[in-house]
Amino acid sequence: MADSIIAHRAYRSRTSRCAHVIERLGLSMAGASCGLFVAAHVSSARVELLGSVTMSLTLMVLGAIGFYLGIDVPPHRTGRLPQARLTGEDMQPMDPVELLSAAGTFLAATAAFISVYSIVTDSDPTAAMTVALACGWLLGVTMQIVAGTTARVRRTG
Repeated sequence: MADSIIAHRAYRSRTSRCAHVIERLGLSMAGASCGLFVAAHVSSARVELLGSVTMSLTLMVLGAIGFYLGIDVPPHRTGRLPQARLTGEDMQPMDPVELLSAAGTFLAATAAFISVYSIVTDSDPTAAMTVALACGWLLGVTMQIVAGTTARVRRTG
């Protein structure tokens, strides 16, 4: 059954493929926007190393790549769809790549949310909180990138 889903993806219409690319680009822009919010928060804390333009661009680019690759990872080729209703079996086990992607998305989104809250409420961030948010963002998008890349390499391999 999973093979039929993968085969179905290969035979999508041109319109469907175009819509999927537009969706992925939208996710990429959302990731870049979240990276910009984290960069704005980090630069407001006046931590010299973290406040550079290079660091801001890095946070945005990593966010764009992470959200493009790490959200909606392709299913594992050998994975079976759960058929608990038909066969009475338990659902399929969690794919570690899917869990890595979900945890990375949650961590990156949480860092972005806290950054936006800090900017909107005009709070005075401490250096420790700023470094923690920057590290949380970097860890989250790195997890997304690794998960998305792993899923795509595994699918083609």
